[in-house]
Amino acid sequence: MHNNKNSKFVVRLLSLVVAVLVLAAGAILRDGKFFGHDLSEAHATPSATPANSDTLAVQPDGSIVVSTKAIAKDIQGYGGPVPLKIHVDKSGVVTAVDTEPNSESPDFFNRAKTLLAHWQGKTVDASLADIDKVDAVSGATFSSKAIIGNMKRGLAYAKQHSMDSGDASASTMQGSSSGTGWTVGGIAAVVVVLLGAVVPLFTKCRRWHYVQLALNVVVLGLWTGTFVSYALFMRLFSSGVSLATIGTLAAPLLMIAVALLYPLAGKPGHYCAHVCPFGSAQELAGKLTRRKPRISPRLNKALTTLRSLLWGVLMALMLTGTWTAWMDYELFTAFLYSSASLWVIVLAVAFLVLSVWVPRPYCRFVCPTGMIIRN
Repeated sequence: MHNNKNSKFVVRLLSLVVAVLVLAAGAILRDGKFFGHDLSEAHATPSATPANSDTLAVQPDGSIVVSTKAIAKDIQGYGGPVPLKIHVDKSGVVTAVDTEPNSESPDFFNRAKTLLAHWQGKTVDASLADIDKVDAVSGATFSSKAIIGNMKRGLAYAKQHSMDSGDASASTMQGSSSGTGWTVGGIAAVVVVLLGAVVPLFTKCRRWHYVQLALNVVVLGLWTGTFVSYALFMRLFSSGVSLATIGTLAAPLLMIAVALLYPLAGKPGHYCAHVCPFGSAQELAGKLTRRKPRISPRLNKALTTLRSLLWGVLMALMLTGTWTAWMDYELFTAFLYSSASLWVIVLAVAFLVLSVWVPRPYCRFVCPTGMIIRN
């Protein structure tokens, strides 16, 4: 019996290692980065150009352009850094803000970009004075906070330049505070994840289970849009975690710990059953009726096989770089209804309706994330 337990643990550990390697490879192939280290830059020839020359450019008319690429590496959105170019005229007025290439999901980032108009036409001082009062765009919180943080860092750099106090190096600007991302919603999400991670280990109370499911849907899903997905894995493996993002990533990191580490302790599927907001929504929908059509073993096996085939195709698309955008359209994103694509919302609703009669159909027969975290 003891040897059997050891062998199961070894199998689960190897499954976890393989899952981590696949995700890391996907992040490297898609973004060329690993935990914030740009692998393409590591092989580039060092430049003799001063470090701040790419950060500040003085135009012939006396205006300046500040790039936050070097001075705000620690401020990250959902997919990684979100560098901006801030144009400031001779009188100290922000005339334009341009975005530079990033790894954010286009649907969410395009929504967050509406924030850029907030600073146009304002002076640097006025923009800095009210920047902490700017609210993130609903449904695009990570991207919004990254834009706000980059603006704060870039505006401070521009002000430093205008004061003629010498070169403001990137290391100096790194010290300016951008906050750690802690919000009421983020704290609530951490509490709900902890409840889902711990309470079921000590009680099987059905009433509490239903309360937990409702909390998962309302707090983790509808309120904060917090869930484990391939997009989240790519973001973490590509960009890592910084002090600036620890608050917004606290709940997702706890979720990942439950999803990947609990199986090692003999609790496979704990995340899916007790934490996942979409799984919780399906289970609650299933309580609307007791009449369930019987799925034959043959059909069940066929659907399970199709799920494995779908997962294999998606992994091939990811590891070959053929099409990685599928990660942005897992049905979890339907919780971000204000910015989710219409067909994702339609599919999510369809699966919720189906789950009234078929227990957790998306979890059992489709979910790509569930395939990589179960072991």
